[in-house]
Amino acid sequence: MPGPDITGPRNDRAGSFFRVLIYTIWAAIAVSLLTQTFAGLQASRPFYPQSQTVQPPSTQSQPSQSQPPAPTPASPPATSNPQQPSAENGTFVIRKDVDEVLLHATVVDDKQHIVTNLDRDDFSVFENGKPQTIISFRHEDIPVSMGIVIDNSGSMREKRAKVNQAALNLVRASNPQDEVFVVNFNDEYYLDQDFTNDLLRLKEALEKIDAKGGTALYDALEASAANFKYARLERKVLFLVTDGEDNASRDSLEQTVKRLEVENGPVLYAIGLLGDEEHPKRARKALEIIAQRTGGLAFFPATLDEVDEISRQVAHDIRNQYTIGYKPTNPRATGGFREIRVEAKAKGHKKLVVRTKSGYYAGLQSAQSETK
Repeated sequence: MPGPDITGPRNDRAGSFFRVLIYTIWAAIAVSLLTQTFAGLQASRPFYPQSQTVQPPSTQSQPSQSQPPAPTPASPPATSNPQQPSAENGTFVIRKDVDEVLLHATVVDDKQHIVTNLDRDDFSVFENGKPQTIISFRHEDIPVSMGIVIDNSGSMREKRAKVNQAALNLVRASNPQDEVFVVNFNDEYYLDQDFTNDLLRLKEALEKIDAKGGTALYDALEASAANFKYARLERKVLFLVTDGEDNASRDSLEQTVKRLEVENGPVLYAIGLLGDEEHPKRARKALEIIAQRTGGLAFFPATLDEVDEISRQVAHDIRNQYTIGYKPTNPRATGGFREIRVEAKAKGHKKLVVRTKSGYYAGLQSAQSETK
């Protein structure tokens, strides 16, 4: 009797084994090819970020003569050391504690010479008459965000050429990292150039002369101050040139001052060309009040030729200020207006005068609610 045929079934099992092995290899090759193809597609696909970075002001397109829409502000990155200034993406920023009040102060001696060699211990800060502890102190040329606000009313027609040149010389004499915008105004106001450090763009904006109409000085200052919410720098300055009294604004002088007296509000430097003004005393007083309350200066040159030298003096003043920070003993959450006084005493100086803002509205980004 023949024995059991074991070769046939054995051969079938071997064939099945090899078929499974071949299918497995094919499957592995197919998976590998698909994986490589998918990876190639991913590599060739462009990456689109979820949000676009806000471009620096100097790369923005030139605004039109009419009021342009407000640009989107860039959010400053957080830092673990709030008192140290730093340069990020070409922008100089001051880091400060969220509860810190920053003062930018100029010190002059009894001969009106700027004093630049003082230390932290030479200063005393008072808020509502109570001494405050200084927690940060710097004295260096820190860049500023600046608004150049120029009267474009009919009476300024013959003066604009020299005024424009003085404004440009102010920028040239300032810190090269400053960012500057230009507002021209008559009975309306126009943001003719948003923040930039491009001298050509600033020059073009200043040359948009349409000298006519009245003088809405207060409205122009309020709108210019509001534009600082898009500033990248901590320090803020307004440089104003006008030759007349406000006769077209919606708000009063006091309302305008209150809107400038916010925390970290701008310092105003004003030039009043008031020689032919019908009401020179009242116009002069208005500029002096705004400048004094914000920590700036008001100038009243006898001739137009003095404007250029004044602009250079303003630049010198801005570049030689002290930055003093303190935490108020009275919690900011209580709100209200806080009077500020800063004193300085140092060996070798008989009398020192500290010029800074006279006060602020605690916790307010806008003092509008206080003016109703």
